[in-house]
Amino acid sequence: MFYYVLKYVLLGPLLRLVFRPRIEGLEHVPATGAAIVAGNHLSFSDHFLMPAILKRRITFLAKKEYFTGPGIRGRLTAAFFRSAGQIPVDRTGKEAGQAAIREGLGVLGKDELLGIYPEGTRSHDGRLYKGKVGVAVMALRAQVPVIPCAMIGTFEAQPPGKVIPNVHPVTIRFGKPLDFSRYAGMENEKAILRAITDEIMYAILSLSEQEYVDQYAAVAKAEEAAAKAEKDRKFPRLPIS
Repeated sequence: MFYYVLKYVLLGPLLRLVFRPRIEGLEHVPATGAAIVAGNHLSFSDHFLMPAILKRRITFLAKKEYFTGPGIRGRLTAAFFRSAGQIPVDRTGKEAGQAAIREGLGVLGKDELLGIYPEGTRSHDGRLYKGKVGVAVMALRAQVPVIPCAMIGTFEAQPPGKVIPNVHPVTIRFGKPLDFSRYAGMENEKAILRAITDEIMYAILSLSEQEYVDQYAAVAKAEEAAAKAEKDRKFPRLPIS
C-alpha cells in the first residue's frame, strides 16, 4: 500500500515536477509477466526515478546498508525502503551473491518486475563498469527477458555524497528486451554467464553512451582509495597557520 502512496501521492509527483524526466522506450517494458530491468547506476536518485515513471511495480535488490544505518536518519531510511517493498541484500561474504539470486528469483517467481544494477554498486565517476554475472544466472533460471535501461543525467543531478539533488534534466531510456532462451539449461557455464552479462552491459552502454571500463566498480573504487591514501601518506597536508 505504501508503495503506491509514494508513487502516486507523495514522491512520484514531486520527482516528475522537479526533474521532468524524459522517458524513451517505455513500450519495451512488458505490461504483464516476470522480467528483469537491468540498468546503470549513477545516483541514489535512480532508486526513486525509475519506479516513479513505470506503470508497473518494480522491486529492487538494495544493499543491506540502507536498512542498517545508525540514528534517526538510518531508521527513517530503513523504514522507507521496507515500505517501498525493496529487498535488503548483504553484499559481503561468500554467500552474498547466492542470497541476492535467491531473493531475485523469488520476485520473478511472482511474475513481477525485478530491478537490478549489474555493476553491483553506484558508479563513482559517471563511467559504466563491468557487470557481475548474477543477472545472467537469474535470467536463465527464471527464463525471463532482460530489459536494458539507461539513467542519463542522474549523476549530475545527485553525484555521490550529495544529499539534496540538483535540478538537472534526466532521461530514462529503455531498450528492446533481450532474450536468452537459446542458453536454457546453461546457467552453470561460466563462459556463457560472462557472455550474457557482457551482452546486457553492451546494451546498457549503447543506451547510455557512457565511457566503459572493463573492471568491476568496487575494485576501481578500492584502488583509487588506496592510491589516495598512499599519496596522503607521502605528501601530508600541512596545517594552515
